[in-house]
Amino acid sequence: MANAAEERDVHETTQTDTAPPTPAVGTVGTNDASRPVLRAVEPAAVHSSADRRLAVEHWLLSTVPAGGRERARREWQGHAVTMLPLGTLFSAIRLPGDLVFAAACSSWNPEVIDPFLDETLDGGPVICDPHQRRYYALVPASMPATWTQAAEEWRPLDVECLGRGWVVGVPRVDVTEFVLGVESYWSVPMSSAAMLCSPLHVARLIAAAAQRLGIGAEL
Repeated sequence: MANAAEERDVHETTQTDTAPPTPAVGTVGTNDASRPVLRAVEPAAVHSSADRRLAVEHWLLSTVPAGGRERARREWQGHAVTMLPLGTLFSAIRLPGDLVFAAACSSWNPEVIDPFLDETLDGGPVICDPHQRRYYALVPASMPATWTQAAEEWRPLDVECLGRGWVVGVPRVDVTEFVLGVESYWSVPMSSAAMLCSPLHVARLIAAAAQRLGIGAEL
């Protein structure tokens, strides 16, 4: 999936004593004469899942120059995946399936692996390439430059820190389950724009897997 050429606020209102409350349909109360009256209610702002998905989509697309965003949208619509550059807003840690399976004490089983990653990485977003059996933990853009020693120690485990110069296949934001034929999907969806995996959580996952495999790896 990824290589040197392609890895992609109830605010409260007050009224004067002489100002009558503004009626609003939907909430019934009682006045001094015990007659039903309607009281004003100010609804709290609600962020729907659709709003969050849209915000995530816009954030992801902001990694692409304005002229290329329509192309990326078309690819999401037509193929459910598009290639996005790494190293600007986020980078990625590529994890081989066998390492993730060892950490989860499981074999290839999205119904087991996906919840495990969600819990272990505290909801940090992870993309899965089911064909190559690889996982991409999305991390802060600076991680490849600030975790260089760890990155070198992870190479024997086939773990790669991918940053500038790489692209990664990013699924459409609603592709959150594995189905046959899917090129990639969100093993752990991005819960809101710019929410990424903690590098330390990723490092601990790698260390736990390496220990189970009998291979040395540092946090």
